[in-house]
Amino acid sequence: MNAALTAVGHAADSEVWRLPGGRQVRLRPLAPEDLCAEKAFFNGLSRDSRQQRFHFGLRELSPALLKLLTDVDQRLHRAWVVEADEPGRRVIADARFVCDPAQPGMAEFALAVADDWQGRGLGRRLIAHLIAQARRQGLRQLYGDVQAENRRMLALMREFGMRLRAHADGAQLVRAVLALDVAAD
Repeated sequence: MNAALTAVGHAADSEVWRLPGGRQVRLRPLAPEDLCAEKAFFNGLSRDSRQQRFHFGLRELSPALLKLLTDVDQRLHRAWVVEADEPGRRVIADARFVCDPAQPGMAEFALAVADDWQGRGLGRRLIAHLIAQARRQGLRQLYGDVQAENRRMLALMREFGMRLRAHADGAQLVRAVLALDVAAD
């Protein structure tokens, strides 16, 4: 892991992370009142970042999809946002996993980082956070779909020991799978 990312503060449900260069961001659980912030976050993503997150050319979030993304129970659907520690505290990243009731112990994860914040270690830190939270919840496996052309994310998945598999929907996607040792943390 990147030692340059260190937790510098803890509240009940949030953490302050110091990034390389001294900037700070705050990770916290997503809340229902984040609807407008999530919409602004999505609208601020480039077309490529939207494609990498949703795997199709989504121009805007429909009201139904926005509700699905923000109406989380923090049990089966757990989600966090990262806010810039600056005036306005805009959302600069989103990470989540959703448990599959048909396959107990398994959850699908996804994350996105604002274009102007990519390359600063947030994706790495968010993956580590998702893995730790999934272990605490007693999950056995995390999986996520990554576009085959997203080399940076695939390298990050390998760094965390995820197995990369061919995807049933075709060569444009890769399934990243991590078996969780729930005793580790």
